[in-house]
Amino acid sequence: MPHSKLPASFFQRPDVLAIARDLLGKHLCTNIDGIITAGRVVETEAYRHEGDNSLTMHLQRKRHQAQGLHVPGGAAYIYTVYNRYALFNIATHDAQHPDAVLIRAIEPTEGIEEMLRRRGLAATKRGFTAGPGLLSQALGITPALSGLPVTGEVIWFEDHGEQVADADVVASARVGLEYAGAEAAGLPWRFRIKDSKWTSPAK
Repeated sequence: MPHSKLPASFFQRPDVLAIARDLLGKHLCTNIDGIITAGRVVETEAYRHEGDNSLTMHLQRKRHQAQGLHVPGGAAYIYTVYNRYALFNIATHDAQHPDAVLIRAIEPTEGIEEMLRRRGLAATKRGFTAGPGLLSQALGITPALSGLPVTGEVIWFEDHGEQVADADVVASARVGLEYAGAEAAGLPWRFRIKDSKWTSPAK
C-alpha cells in the first residue's frame, strides 16, 4: 500500500484526544539537511485548553511562546525543558482552541544510523527513542523548527495503512504533571501501543 502524507485536516479536527489516539501507528518523518529519518509513533499525550490545568498553566507561564498554539491545527510547537530537551508537539483544532498533542515515543524505522549518531550511541537499545526529548534528538527536531507545518517537506506524518485496534491501546495518566494538581495529573490522556518495547517507562 502506498504511503500517504497526513493532511492538515487530520490535525484540525476538534477532538484532540482522538487525534492523539489516531496518531498511534502513523510514521513521523523529518528531512534535516537532506537526511531523512523516521519512526512509527507508539506513544502520545493530549493537552486540551479546556479542563486541563496543565495546559492552562503552560499558556500562562509561556505566554509569548504559547502564541504558537493559537494557530490552525497542523503546526509544530517545540520548546525546551531543563535547557536541554526539545519537546515536539503539534498544535491541533484552530487558532481559538490552543490544544496540542505531544509525541512521546517512536519506533525507529528509517535513517537509524543517523539517529544513532545524533544520540551518540553505537547501537539501538530499549529507550533509544523513548521519551519526547530523546526522539527529538534522534530526529533532529529543535525549537528552530517550531511553527513549521507538520505536513511539509521538513516534518511530516505518513499513514502506512496500519489500524491500531482499541484493544492494543493503553490509556493512562500523563507524565510529570503533579504540579498541575491531582485532577489534571490523573487525566488518562497518555496513549501507548500495548507491549511496544519502544514506549517510555510506565508510571
